[in-house]
Amino acid sequence: MRIKPAGDQAVTIEFGDSIDEAVSARVITLERSLKNDPLAGITETVPTYRSLLVFYDPMVLSGRDLARHLEARVDAATTPGTADARHFTVPVCYRGADALDLYAVAAERGMDPDDVVALHTGATFRVFMIGFAPGFAYLGGLPEALETPRLAEPRQRVPAGAVGIGGRQAAINSLPGPSGWRYIGRTPLRLFDPERSDPAFFRAGDIIRFAAIPPEEMADLDRRAALGEMIVEAEAPW
Repeated sequence: MRIKPAGDQAVTIEFGDSIDEAVSARVITLERSLKNDPLAGITETVPTYRSLLVFYDPMVLSGRDLARHLEARVDAATTPGTADARHFTVPVCYRGADALDLYAVAAERGMDPDDVVALHTGATFRVFMIGFAPGFAYLGGLPEALETPRLAEPRQRVPAGAVGIGGRQAAINSLPGPSGWRYIGRTPLRLFDPERSDPAFFRAGDIIRFAAIPPEEMADLDRRAALGEMIVEAEAPW
């Protein structure tokens, strides 16, 4: 573990230098510790793949004292298992206009499109971090057979809810915008809604499985989501 200053009001606690579930677990454990037992002076925490960014008020807490407290928290922390995480089954339509790159990905991997869907829905994904755009979920757990390079030329607009692949990573798009990821389906779930008490639907450490739905069910869930209905709920651990 390394603690490094990030300006005069934040520090970064680094736990590794790779995308790794064990490293992510240590990041999330420290963040949960700071949320469940707040330390006076800390104003915000931001988890990433391998580190936790901690903002603090230097008028309340010095950087040196913060580092000492963080080291003690890490030493005392017990890493939670996946049973302690929130679990979700996320509906995805892998058909028609929602499957932007499904057939291209299948062709590149020498597979049938239905085999791509079967591998994707059969995997268990972990939310490693939220970033790039508000609510954008970076996922680990993509089957090796589906690892596919990003597009050489990004699209100028990809819809919210698009479910993508980028090399070893997977993701769910939160807002419409440009992207070079390869998108094989779309979920009606709204990952970011500024009207919710917690605008970002997912958080680091969540566990996700995808479930294929037909276009007619997708249309109904799109309608319900637009009305503000909650179409996906946390479940008991699998």
